[in-house]
Amino acid sequence: MGVDAPVGRAARRGRPRSEAAERAIRAAVVTLLEEGVPLGEISIERIARTAGVGKATIYRRWSDKEELFVEVLRDIEPPDPELPGTSARDDLVVMLESVRVRGLAQRSSTLLHNVVAQMKSHPRLWEAYVATVIDPRRVTVLEILRRGIARGEIRGDVDIDLINDLVVGPMLVRAVMRPDAPLADDLAERIVSVALQGLRPPPTAAP
Repeated sequence: MGVDAPVGRAARRGRPRSEAAERAIRAAVVTLLEEGVPLGEISIERIARTAGVGKATIYRRWSDKEELFVEVLRDIEPPDPELPGTSARDDLVVMLESVRVRGLAQRSSTLLHNVVAQMKSHPRLWEAYVATVIDPRRVTVLEILRRGIARGEIRGDVDIDLINDLVVGPMLVRAVMRPDAPLADDLAERIVSVALQGLRPPPTAAP
């Protein structure tokens, strides 16, 4: 008499995910970019041929090339930081420092600079990057600000989106819009200090 298969075994009978294949696919995208192939000319077929895999292998892991490109770009970029959680000031300094580091990376990496520049002329790819990478970072900063307001570190009578722009905006201008502007090691601390001086709640009047 046969023994019934344990529940869930069927889900494990499928072809196992291959980390080697995923690495080859990501490496293929980077290789094509390093060779100067424009983003618009990098097709799934070309990636598969360069990686030595079938197109189905790629589509099992990524729904389209935009999703794959965003993952590859995240691999190239410096990783997102871990927040200390000690205060709004400390967390904001860490977040702005990560913007500064990415700005430096784009300045020093021709590949990263070119990819980011090209993405802006490909609406679907840029939208995917914004939704996957930029928007979550913005949400993180807004959460930091809300915690700061709740703790009494930041005044609560100013629109929180405006506060975000006041804090993050100067670093973005330096890192993205002014590629020749200096990005000093202490820039994140100086920006946060100046911004929070104006956003500090007024002292409570003595009874």
